[in-house]
Amino acid sequence: MPPGPLVRALALFALMAAWAWLAHQGSAGEGDPDFSAALAALPIVAIAVLFLWRVGKPLWIVVGGLTLFAFLAWLWPALRENVALLYYVQHVGTNLVLATLFGRSLFGPREALVTQFARTVHLGVISVAKERYTRQVTIAWTVFFLAMALVSTALFWLAPLAAWSVFANLLALPLIVLMFVVEHGFRHRILPPGERSSVADTFRGYRAAMQRRHSDSLAKHP
Repeated sequence: MPPGPLVRALALFALMAAWAWLAHQGSAGEGDPDFSAALAALPIVAIAVLFLWRVGKPLWIVVGGLTLFAFLAWLWPALRENVALLYYVQHVGTNLVLATLFGRSLFGPREALVTQFARTVHLGVISVAKERYTRQVTIAWTVFFLAMALVSTALFWLAPLAAWSVFANLLALPLIVLMFVVEHGFRHRILPPGERSSVADTFRGYRAAMQRRHSDSLAKHP
């Protein structure tokens, strides 16, 4: 790997590791409550800001920004006292959104999501065997994200917060990596060499598919 991409990958890994550790500290009640609440609210605020920015109308951006600021200020005493709950909602919400993204593609006229990635990588042409396999992978990822949300919920309400936080904040990324490794092993066992795609190909297919969806959405709603 060239030095530039390697440095970026290492920096991203370090950032994610630091985020996971700080989130764990905050969820377990070991960090500063204001800092922990701000860190937990940051992704939600970022999504709201991105949505307002995409609206593109200055008045909506100003009104939406002021409303968001006032809402956070009003909620802040409750947020700093319920940092773990904020992280729980974030963790379960993310997994349910991903489960929905993968799962809904299994129904209706559209192809399974991983099949769409594969077609993008292979310029629209894949074998019947690969189409069947990528559909099974889509099902596997749907089940994985649903299981993550279910286990997170069970641990949050039934186990000590520290145990839930280890699962949600420290083990979430390693479990996703493990899922990729297991899928990679199955891919090499089931598909012939010419049918296999690398993890990098999968990510490129994902980005291309998401960009195409975004372009289609803009075309329908100019």
